[in-house]
Amino acid sequence: MKLTTNVKVSATLAAVFVVLLSVLLYTNRSPERTEVAATEDPATATVWTEEIRTLTEAPDAKVQLVEFLDFECESCRALYPVMERIRAEYAGRIDIGIRYFPIPSHTNSHLAARVVEAAARQGRLEPMYQRMYETQAQWGESSQSQEAVFRGFAQELGLDITAFERDIADRSVAERVDRDFDAGLALGVQGTPTLFLNGVELPPMPTYEELRARIDTALAQ
Repeated sequence: MKLTTNVKVSATLAAVFVVLLSVLLYTNRSPERTEVAATEDPATATVWTEEIRTLTEAPDAKVQLVEFLDFECESCRALYPVMERIRAEYAGRIDIGIRYFPIPSHTNSHLAARVVEAAARQGRLEPMYQRMYETQAQWGESSQSQEAVFRGFAQELGLDITAFERDIADRSVAERVDRDFDAGLALGVQGTPTLFLNGVELPPMPTYEELRARIDTALAQ
């Protein structure tokens, strides 16, 4: 009886240790890991959708490269030159789309996504997308709203400011961003940047050479 009790106590202590370890790992995750539960059904979530924002498109759409991104994410900024190089080399040969995945712990990430979406509604997706990464060091990681800074970007890019301000405050624009975020969670996205090539998630932070090799293989199939 005493032996059985000791075994039970040991098992209980082991279980408690596992739970505590899990909690410790969870609370010490990277700040670029999301803490929001998915609301979209994983069975119906798709990487490429009709409303996806595209940076380049191909006539045959044989290869589709999608990035789930956060404009305030430093890792996304680090990948940006690689993506720009890929975009220039494969312009007109592959589809490249972006989907918003603003990390909740980043104060201005959701606003930045709405700003880019508002610019896209005026046909200025590409320059605003570029402006966000090229200036990230100036406004990123701030605990204060950067709306005034983003409004300055809109003015510099020649956007209709009245329409721009209406759009970034429009609930439908926020919902558009949230749909991408929810789809990302349903697809298993856990942080940014996350790339998908023809619907298959790629290893994190690929080099230009690695990404090019995968694209060339897909084009050859």
